[in-house]
Amino acid sequence: MIKLYVTSVPVEDQDKALDFYTRVLGFIKKKDVPLGEHRWLTLVSPEEQAGVELLLEPMAFKPARLYQQALKEAGIPWTSFAVNDLENEYQRLAGLGVEFSIPPREAGSVMIAVLDDTCGNYIQLMQEL
Repeated sequence: MIKLYVTSVPVEDQDKALDFYTRVLGFIKKKDVPLGEHRWLTLVSPEEQAGVELLLEPMAFKPARLYQQALKEAGIPWTSFAVNDLENEYQRLAGLGVEFSIPPREAGSVMIAVLDDTCGNYIQLMQEL
């Protein structure tokens, strides 16, 4: 059986990303292993600490940087995170100064909102209806 273990989001600055993803979004740091000038830096949801890890992937590969820029310019989120109450999460994050390219809205059988992670990516938040 194959299962998800790690997924990644590209970031320019791992320390800046660590601050945003932990202090603002509420993830917990799981692994922080030095690897030369970068780190194997993963986060987990506080509700699923044994679950899928989010790797804050350093942008050390030029084609990846171009892909990240193209997605953002097109308004396409890099990935999607689930939330239980999108409206409350939107209000909390907006109160912390997080910028949204798409405020909460219905999209079929889900509610979505898209935020700027300050690290070069749009991230979609999704609540199942």
